[in-house]
Amino acid sequence: MSKYDAIVIGAGHNGLALSGLLGGAGWKVLTLERRDLVGGTAAGEEFHPGYRTTGLLHDTTCVWPEVVKALSLARYGLKMRAIPAPLYVPGEDGGLLLHHDGAKAREELRKISQKDADAYIAFRQFLGKVAPVMRRVLAQPPPDPTAKRKAGLLKLAGAGFSMRKLGPEAMMELLRVAPMALGDFVGQWFDDERLRAAVAGPAIGGTWLGPWSPGSTAAFLLREAMGGPGVVGGPQALAKALHDAAVDRGVEVRTGAEVARIRVADGASQGVTLADGTEIDARWVVATCNPRHALFDLVPPRHMPVELADDLRIFRMRGTTAKVNLALDAPLRFRGREDDAFSNIQIGDEIDGLERAFDAVKYGEFSQAPLLEINVPTVDDPSLAPEGHHVASVLFHFAPYDLRAGWTDETRDALGDKVVETLEVHAPGVREQIVAREVLTPVDLETRYGLTEGHVHHGEMALDQLLFLRPGPSCAWYTTPIEGLALGGSGSHPGGGLTCGPASLCAEELLRKK
Repeated sequence: MSKYDAIVIGAGHNGLALSGLLGGAGWKVLTLERRDLVGGTAAGEEFHPGYRTTGLLHDTTCVWPEVVKALSLARYGLKMRAIPAPLYVPGEDGGLLLHHDGAKAREELRKISQKDADAYIAFRQFLGKVAPVMRRVLAQPPPDPTAKRKAGLLKLAGAGFSMRKLGPEAMMELLRVAPMALGDFVGQWFDDERLRAAVAGPAIGGTWLGPWSPGSTAAFLLREAMGGPGVVGGPQALAKALHDAAVDRGVEVRTGAEVARIRVADGASQGVTLADGTEIDARWVVATCNPRHALFDLVPPRHMPVELADDLRIFRMRGTTAKVNLALDAPLRFRGREDDAFSNIQIGDEIDGLERAFDAVKYGEFSQAPLLEINVPTVDDPSLAPEGHHVASVLFHFAPYDLRAGWTDETRDALGDKVVETLEVHAPGVREQIVAREVLTPVDLETRYGLTEGHVHHGEMALDQLLFLRPGPSCAWYTTPIEGLALGGSGSHPGGGLTCGPASLCAEELLRKK
């Protein structure tokens, strides 16, 4: 008899959530993490003495409230924001501060255009109608379009009936806009270019999409469907609460424990072998790491079913994101708003500019006018830096994994210089404020976080790689053709980001099979 009911590979947010959910159901769970700390892309780390980031990714607004409730994360110190933090887009005239709530955004938008202020309220009302329907689809296991699983067909039909409840006008509008280019979609609503970019920018970060890519509106709508207020303290606060909840439910978490191989015999998983040679048995092995790494690197090739290998070979995961951490000896001050402190900033203020930023990766270059997603966590938590100092965590979009010139110390420094140069335009004097910086290319993200090809979502969030197609038809329902081996990370439905959604649905599937 196996010592463990499940071995979970990876102690990122999905791995910890999955472990906690299984542990809470009475399973004996062992969670193995290659690195010496838990959290994965949500792990807070010191990048220079006295300066810490709150994680690789910034956005916690898509964390599933079902997981927060199921694991009682509030008991472990997790606090949710009352409302999402606004997004600031700098400009010579003081820029645009965009609130998520239409009523809160109205006063700021009136300075630009009364028409756009009114349109933004109507825009949010439209999203308020369609988001719950999309949420229902995303918050359940992917529907099976085949006749093999009648329950899946019933769920698919249920989603269809939900769409009908929208009413014919809203339903037809949703079906019309989902395949559209995001640039066209936001252009239908707003005249102001900066507002269009502020709405579109967050949806294309980390993707192989520009705002003029067909289907990019679907990526925006999926993000909106999962949107919530966000976590106080950012990703590291989420990771800590998930870890504490899992341990409290009897989960054994080991760090510095790299899995070298998933042991397979007679078409079934037997357990894992660690890099130090230790063999551990379990009824289930659940990989929350990148699916290509789990199935191509950890499963012996002779045990790989052909259909599974074929699915994974065509699953695209072209990384387009780099990360730059800046230690600053003073606050970021933006032109025209010198007295204000912003925690969420986007540099990229026109749709065509965002498209040009994306164009660069098609030709193996990093953008010379990048879309920058900036988080300043020290605005809310000054303890992350010495007194009076700050941290700026910058996600650089777009930078290709396969840089034509190759990622070297020189090209890494050039990317870091581009971030500083771009920031200097909007926050004069920032260059002199820099105490230290850390630059992580997509290749560095692969090395540090195990993100195959540096893809922060474990695979592209494109229309052909969602629902029952993620990461492929043979493993879209979390279990694989290898008996006892399952996938529960961002490479599975409903996809990437700090959601804990794949973990929740994978746990549901495994508990159903028990």
